[in-house]
Amino acid sequence: MPTETNTMRAWTTRGDGVGALEMHRVPIPRPGPAEVLVKITARSLNYRDLLVINGVGDWKPTGDVVPVSDAVGFVVSAGHAVTRFRAGDRVLPIYLPRWREGTLHTELKFGPIGGPVNRGMLAEYVIVDEQEAVPAPTRLDDAHSATLPVAGVTAWHALERTSVGHGAWVLIHGTGGVALIAMQIALARGLRTIMTSSSDEKLSQIDAMGTTATVNYRTTDVAERVREITGGTGADLVLETVGAANLNVSLDAVRVSGQIAYIGVIDGQLDAQIRVGQLMSKNVSLQGIETGSRTLLEDLVVFVDHHRITPRIGASFAVENVSQALAHLQRGDHLGKIVLVE
Repeated sequence: MPTETNTMRAWTTRGDGVGALEMHRVPIPRPGPAEVLVKITARSLNYRDLLVINGVGDWKPTGDVVPVSDAVGFVVSAGHAVTRFRAGDRVLPIYLPRWREGTLHTELKFGPIGGPVNRGMLAEYVIVDEQEAVPAPTRLDDAHSATLPVAGVTAWHALERTSVGHGAWVLIHGTGGVALIAMQIALARGLRTIMTSSSDEKLSQIDAMGTTATVNYRTTDVAERVREITGGTGADLVLETVGAANLNVSLDAVRVSGQIAYIGVIDGQLDAQIRVGQLMSKNVSLQGIETGSRTLLEDLVVFVDHHRITPRIGASFAVENVSQALAHLQRGDHLGKIVLVE
């Protein structure tokens, strides 16, 4: 018979909105031979989570699913065939379980954690195949570590794939989790960063974090200001974290033969009216960025530890207050990541 000691809390959604999230008590699962049972200690929220919970397009679940993609925890028990981890190890489950290394292919883009089919991290315990997790950073606490498997690795992937040289100018739109950790990684790699926001207060805080330059997009023409900052050439690389409606701003701001890494869907628009003539005439490379592989996450963890990078946390909520945390995310007035802690 289920008791408090052999059950756990888990939250489920059917894609019918934040207010319809339900908490259940369910049996604690048992790991199979190559699996580990992980006690989740912290989670961070992403806009992807809102797409699932609000049932947007293909992200809408067909039945009850546990949402939330980003988390960290420690191994409680392991199956007899497990060799990568042991009890007590802190681990980060990867977002795309089959994408271990190399280039993303169709057969690897399956079952994202916290997606419309595969279970997520909004539960006290989760089962993870030993091949679908990496060791957590040694220097960061749980709350900060939980920001890496989606936001962190997306920023890392964008900078790895575009690979601009030391001293290059990088325009990063926005002040969300991906944007800020991208700024921190870029600065640590010797790049120069230009950050945008509509809030002078946020830009002041970003200045204090060490960015090279800032632009208020409400009061200033972003592309014009970027050209002024870069001596007339434009940004070598743009990290487009906002979405389709902002893509032409990025095209205006990037230099001839520059690069745009397309990351964001914050504006909610999945179709863009892009100026293809400008894309061609400026000889711009436009790259779509999908999170990252296990290897990319492992590399990021090493980099974060080595360079003593601490991701910015904008707000912290107890896991019981997940609905309030999601509402805070939806408003978009935070600076950095929103985390859920036990």
